[in-house]
Amino acid sequence: MSDETTKMKEFISFSDIISLLNMSSGFLSIICSINHNFWLAAILMIIAIMFDSMDGWVARKTNRQDDLGFGKNIDSLSDIVSFGVSPAIFIYTCINTTPGIFQAIVILTSLLIVICGVLRLTRYNVIAEKIETNDFIGFPIPGISFIIATLYLSGLFNPYLVVIVSIIVSLIMISNIKYKKFDNIPIICISAVLFILLILPINLSLYNINVAGALLLSFCLYYLIVNLIKN
Repeated sequence: MSDETTKMKEFISFSDIISLLNMSSGFLSIICSINHNFWLAAILMIIAIMFDSMDGWVARKTNRQDDLGFGKNIDSLSDIVSFGVSPAIFIYTCINTTPGIFQAIVILTSLLIVICGVLRLTRYNVIAEKIETNDFIGFPIPGISFIIATLYLSGLFNPYLVVIVSIIVSLIMISNIKYKKFDNIPIICISAVLFILLILPINLSLYNINVAGALLLSFCLYYLIVNLIKN
């Protein structure tokens, strides 16, 4: 490999730019969390998921040649920012606790999300081309961001509930449980409409619960639980 072949233009493609938009959304979500703008932080986590779902499709449509695995690595590194660090910082900053045992639990839970996210993505990169299955091994990492974001946006965010759910989902991410790739087009279309309703200045609350956010949360929990039961 010569110096000429190590220039960035030799590696990066349009699908990698999509991955970087995913990472950028995750980074901006972290900044919003630090500044206590939790609504925007949650919205940006979902936007990161949208970009993440697009990069593979774009790579296939553009016939991306990636013999060195640049795209796979940039995708995983972007994912750990958006779906590992971002939800971890969101939880830590959103759950305001005085120093004590619960604050320590919150910190450890946030760390667990990052650790399990790194393990999940590293295992995927190692086995991706060595195992014959179209299923995910372990719960897909974007799911934990989606659950945390929609818990907040739905108005169902509770510190104790979030900690418990985060621990459970983090452990399922590194489990050997198979999750079928989600390709239910009607649900995807409905979810897109619900997300638009979330960001529009429309009051869709019922008993202080945002209906659009609650429905999005229920879709993800259904995917989590049904595949868990089938295994």
